[in-house]
Amino acid sequence: MSLGTLAALIAAIAVAVLVLFLIPLIQSARKTAQSITSLSDLLTNELKPTIRELNEVLAELRTVGGGVAEHTDDVKRFMSALGDTGTQLSTINRSVGLFTGLLQQAGTVATGAKVAGKYLLESYLQRKMKGA
Repeated sequence: MSLGTLAALIAAIAVAVLVLFLIPLIQSARKTAQSITSLSDLLTNELKPTIRELNEVLAELRTVGGGVAEHTDDVKRFMSALGDTGTQLSTINRSVGLFTGLLQQAGTVATGAKVAGKYLLESYLQRKMKGA
């Protein structure tokens, strides 16, 4: 057995071991991305109506607050706090959306790496078969 053949055999084994270790990792990352996507969808579906209701409550509070002259300062502070809460919820919603996008991109990259590895392995095996 020549040195080149031995090196090729070692490289083939290393690639096979690498692929065997990457497959569960890629599957796990894919499942995690799907889970995060479903969580994001759930949060989006739950937060949008909540924010809409908060805006409606704010509008009602503004109407009530306009008619109560003696409690104007208290109502303004309360409405400001509710507005801040709505802003915080919107920020959380955007953050979850961005995180989900990043995880989806990571899943895409992992899939690309898997396909590239499979292609390289197949082309290597085909070259090996032609040379053998």
